[in-house]
Amino acid sequence: VQLQASGGGLVQAGGSLRLSCVASGSISSINAMRWYRQAPGKQRELVATITSGGRTNSADSVKGRFTISRDNAKKSVFLQMDELKPEDTAVYYCNADIYSDSRWGTYWGQGTLVTVSS
Repeated sequence: VQLQASGGGLVQAGGSLRLSCVASGSISSINAMRWYRQAPGKQRELVATITSGGRTNSADSVKGRFTISRDNAKKSVFLQMDELKPEDTAVYYCNADIYSDSRWGTYWGQGTLVTVSS
């Protein structure tokens, strides 16, 4: 199983980016999917979560600006990031609970860098 994240880049404050993450491999089912981020010198933090049924939750720091969504048929999760701030600069990682080869496991993508300039 692999998770491939994409969509990061350099954007000015107030701008928008859309991150994508697609899962591939021998996958029977995907439960929760998440986005984390890790800023330089800081611990990795949970940004947003979406369940298989579409329920979402997000960190207070991004509420009202970031929207997580998913396409179950395409085994994908997205993060629409609007009104970006310099403090959103970080490497963003996707994460998912996946049933593969008769067991559940939590898998991580490789990370995509988001840089927000002031």
